[in-house]
Amino acid sequence: MIALAHDIIVRPVVTEKSSRLMSHNKYTFEVLRQANKIEIRKAVEEVFKVKVTSVHTMKMPSKPKRMGRFLGRSRSWKKAIVMLAPGERIEFFDGAGA
Repeated sequence: MIALAHDIIVRPVVTEKSSRLMSHNKYTFEVLRQANKIEIRKAVEEVFKVKVTSVHTMKMPSKPKRMGRFLGRSRSWKKAIVMLAPGERIEFFDGAGA
């Protein structure tokens, strides 16, 4: 699969847990479902100009949701947690928690 780096990284995931992981140099992203770890590593290195040491991925299942009497499901998505080399950081996230 050939995709642009900006297409592979869908959006950053900013939660309490991902904010705690940032202190350990780990950043969380929603990524394209078809992307593999190598493509995710290259995309993060290209977009943010950092050195990635490891990538962990997981598929997040859809959950049942309800809107009044109507039942539905949220969409499923893929999450990637990337660990950066010591001394590296992504400036984009620094202002996100404030």
